[in-house]
Amino acid sequence: MSIGFESESANGLHWYAVWSRSRHEKMVASALTNVGITTFLPLVTEVHRWSDRRKSVDVPLFPGYIFVQIPNSIEAQWRVRKTSGVVQFVGNQQGAVPIQDSEINDVRAVLEQRVSCSPYPFLQLGQRVRIRGGALDGIEGVLIGRDSACKLVISIELIQRSLAVSVYNLDVEPVGGYVGGMQSNWRAEGRLSAA
Repeated sequence: MSIGFESESANGLHWYAVWSRSRHEKMVASALTNVGITTFLPLVTEVHRWSDRRKSVDVPLFPGYIFVQIPNSIEAQWRVRKTSGVVQFVGNQQGAVPIQDSEINDVRAVLEQRVSCSPYPFLQLGQRVRIRGGALDGIEGVLIGRDSACKLVISIELIQRSLAVSVYNLDVEPVGGYVGGMQSNWRAEGRLSAA
């Protein structure tokens, strides 16, 4: 379940991950936007320190990747591929693989709420949970950590990248069944062990 965004695939448009040349993400996103292609480049602010100063810099949350929303057609993919800085679409031997709208929408929702988040190693194992209530209601991910380090990991499966959001003192519920014998909602205070 995602929040605040409609499913764009109903309009025949799908989200795809595009791999870019190193440190060209912003340039590629700008070039694609200038030719009318909808893009999503998740950015986070980092403080960079030099010997004489500090500066806040917006950097890609998932370095090397830009998300584009296009129809599932060879022509649309060609328009993206011919953009300077684009290396290729992320996919398999059959070609580009679309990303679930809910995965993109969850990342967008976290960034729009300006919740503290950071890149996190991609996880395949662990308990999936859903946040209940508040600004992040309905966002799903994998629960990790204990006590004040309790976090929800949100993943983009196709590119195997994740981000971690602190869920300490937020209500979460297991997705699809029981966890450790508990069925009801619980507050993320370390009552369940990390996956």
